[in-house]
Amino acid sequence: MATETGPGPQVPLNRQRVLRAAVSVADARGIESLTMRSLAEALGVEAMSLYYHVANKEAILDGVVEVIMGEIDEAVNRADVPAAEDGWKTALRARILAARGVLLRHPWAPGVFGTRTTTSLAVVRYFDAVVGVLRAGGFSYDLIHHALHALGSRALGFTQELFEPANNDGDDDAATEMLEQLVDQVPYVVEMMGEVAHDDPDSTLGWCDDQVEFEFGLDLILDGLERLRATA
Repeated sequence: MATETGPGPQVPLNRQRVLRAAVSVADARGIESLTMRSLAEALGVEAMSLYYHVANKEAILDGVVEVIMGEIDEAVNRADVPAAEDGWKTALRARILAARGVLLRHPWAPGVFGTRTTTSLAVVRYFDAVVGVLRAGGFSYDLIHHALHALGSRALGFTQELFEPANNDGDDDAATEMLEQLVDQVPYVVEMMGEVAHDDPDSTLGWCDDQVEFEFGLDLILDGLERLRATA
């Protein structure tokens, strides 16, 4: 059995150690840097020894999803989420924001979730708990089905922003200048950006999916679902 090399006692490898090391590599260097070789180097073993625990990189990425979902479950438990019977909206909101806290620590993770061709049982179990919260809150299964579609990935704590340039270096002045040059073509966007910046210097409107905008969208969905539940 392969073991980690280096000073101190050698620790046998197992699948969980390999997957947690993969998460650490992605956290430190980005998901693009995660290869069988870089993972082996991080563990101090030969790359071939990894194949006893994971078949290939795709298997590693599938396993990484499991690790992240495990962290989400732990975060939900630590958050002391109230019972759905005590207020389904508060319970679901707390669960989702706990999940978001995990993904903010692993900003590369949403991209991995989006590339999986099969749904992890860990993900299905998470959504089963979401369904349980809604069911205990008095929702019909038909409305729960609609709710899951409305929430989408937001239920797991992330969304795909409408504008999210691949190489955003945080230069808001450059982005504003670019828009101003296009004022004849996109007048409403330019006016909106100017007004929001004027009325609220700390506005979160921009290229990124930040906490305030995430919660704004989440609350819109939850409030709408409550109105539908009340009238069903």
